[in-house]
Amino acid sequence: MKSNNKHRRQFLKQSGLGLLGLTLLPSAYGKVAPSDRLRVAHIGVGGMGNNHMKWFAGLPEVDIVALCDVDEQHLATSLKTMNALQPGKKVDGYGDFRHILDRKDVDAITCATPDHWHAQIGSLAFQAGKDVYGEKPLSYDVKEGRMMLKNMEKNNRIFQLGTQIHATDNYHRVVEIIRAGAIGKVHTVRLWKNGQPPNLGNPKSVAVPKGLNWDMWLGPAPYVDYIPERCHFTYRYFLDYSGGIFADFWCHIADVAFWALQPKGLKSIAAQGEEAEGIADTPQWINVDYEFEDLNLHWTTEPPKVPGAAERNIGAYFEGDKGTLICDYETREITINGETVTDIPEVPKTIIRSPGHQQNFVDAIKSRTSPESNLANARELTLPMHLGLISYRLKRKLQWNSDKEKFIGDSEANSLLSRKPRKEWRLAK
Repeated sequence: MKSNNKHRRQFLKQSGLGLLGLTLLPSAYGKVAPSDRLRVAHIGVGGMGNNHMKWFAGLPEVDIVALCDVDEQHLATSLKTMNALQPGKKVDGYGDFRHILDRKDVDAITCATPDHWHAQIGSLAFQAGKDVYGEKPLSYDVKEGRMMLKNMEKNNRIFQLGTQIHATDNYHRVVEIIRAGAIGKVHTVRLWKNGQPPNLGNPKSVAVPKGLNWDMWLGPAPYVDYIPERCHFTYRYFLDYSGGIFADFWCHIADVAFWALQPKGLKSIAAQGEEAEGIADTPQWINVDYEFEDLNLHWTTEPPKVPGAAERNIGAYFEGDKGTLICDYETREITINGETVTDIPEVPKTIIRSPGHQQNFVDAIKSRTSPESNLANARELTLPMHLGLISYRLKRKLQWNSDKEKFIGDSEANSLLSRKPRKEWRLAK
């Protein structure tokens, strides 16, 4: 943002509005002044990247000024889309995201690349003075999450994780009910997401398509010859780049549990599962048991055998000493003394509702306050997912020291907490 916004930010801090999460929305002023506009660039403009474009183009104080993708076809198609979304406004296209980070006129970036690029791009953006809206999962491994947090704090940047469901009224209400003690002290949480990865077969490598920078697409990941099934949408079924359905959906549904309970003192992780069929190597199914100081948390691929779970393909089931609560993205049911209801009116609304996930990010940038899905919380949320995948890969129960963030007495497991990027793509530290 331009320097003449400094006084407005200072006012928000001094008045306490920022501390309360009450930012001044553009609708309160009418037309947004040119000096108060946010210039955003989108990095990675495939499927989710196009959603980013549409979401941010719909915000009145945002100008989208640049797009980037390593696939020339994706980039060309998205530039046409942007011309329709922002008629008459120039949008530049790039094949290398570093050109965007070099631009002094870009205030913020969004990142919707494959997972293995998230932390590098986010950290480099922080170093370049950009705020970041990053897709989930936060990082490829545990060390990358620490790297992101260090760079964000050092450079005084703003980060929002792309957990759009976090902004819904349903999640806010679930958290209010749990925190109010309506079902008593919660001792167990069961999370699930059914479904299996597709059978990608056993294809052979082929020539890289014209217009795709395959070496840069791989970036920090190990080099392999090009196989179409390893690229674009189905990349998520390869451990070199992601963690399958488990990594894809963990943060969406674990988010409500971590928000409500803020579990601490993780002690052990025990995963079971089978590898996907064909060339993919992420789990066909995976079950993980987590033991925290005062909470047991379980992830399963199939819905657990509890009331209401079979009807939901994703969900969270909270077990308290006075009752239970089951929810998915849009619904909830609370059962106490055999009676099931969808709400408890006596529990007050204590959490300020979101103006929208992307709007919350924009407001946080302008007020320099922490957004809803901030990086510190996103890292706490993401770390157990990484540990679950390590237990799955090693096929054994692991003991965890949450203070040191190390496995206890297991050098092989500790070696999987980080991955050294390919030499030419060691860009961020």
